[in-house]
Amino acid sequence: MEALLAGEGQRLAFEPPDLRLLLGREGVSTLGGVAAANASGPRRVVVGACRDHMIGLRFVDGRGEAVSNGGRVMKNVTGYDLVKLMAGSWGRLGVMSEIAFRLQPMPETEATLTLHGARDPGAVMAAALATPYEVSGAAMSPSGAVHLRLEGFADSVRYRLEKLEALPGGEAERLEEAASRALWRGIRDVEDFAGHDCVMRLSLRPSRLNALREVLDRAGAALLADWGGGLVWAAGYAGLPGLARDFCAREGGHATLIRGEGPLFQPEAAPVAALTRALRETFDPRGILNPGLD
Repeated sequence: MEALLAGEGQRLAFEPPDLRLLLGREGVSTLGGVAAANASGPRRVVVGACRDHMIGLRFVDGRGEAVSNGGRVMKNVTGYDLVKLMAGSWGRLGVMSEIAFRLQPMPETEATLTLHGARDPGAVMAAALATPYEVSGAAMSPSGAVHLRLEGFADSVRYRLEKLEALPGGEAERLEEAASRALWRGIRDVEDFAGHDCVMRLSLRPSRLNALREVLDRAGAALLADWGGGLVWAAGYAGLPGLARDFCAREGGHATLIRGEGPLFQPEAAPVAALTRALRETFDPRGILNPGLD
């Protein structure tokens, strides 16, 4: 699908990840799986998540009833927004058979500014995202290097790179188009943690990145930060899920087990859990859809 869109100069702007290498799996990633997991790559920090690019769908709920919502173009999207409800539902509300996505033209080029030796990577990413230079990716690799991506017309990208180089944040290195694409593909697909037995995905306030780094460093776990620090991938030992979830519970975030043994999701607060149960009882009263996640 991505190759087909690229041939027409279009793309799915939310940059859906391909986690087969991370999970040690073969097969083919599907748009249905992407939507069901609300899977979104580094560009989410500026364009939104998968759910923000879904404009219509058809699905069959747990009662065997076909449901349509939204449309094929933005002006036709009316009524209850079941589209966003289905995004990230992990197949527990219905089986999606048709999805309409909003597309975006591909940029002329891209480049990345990599900063080595930043004392406060989180602050550097926040400062870059707050500039008018339209940073489309802000991430920190396990080594501590900060990566800032720019996309658009070549002259514009060159100008904005020069402006970003003036930001304090360490020794600067430029990556041109091919190297930049390879770098962000690796960040998107979490290639640094391929082969690890335990991998967690944490969502939290970017301002808590440094505190999380300290906790993970003491535990000997590795960290990859994306979305300007709002998404953190952590890899380490078997006790990592408990450590990560305790931290997220204190900080108002949540952690999901991507690879390893144990519960997939962090326990929901009682009011949220009650809402989740009510939704599932409405769409799947007999509990036949993806029961293995319970």
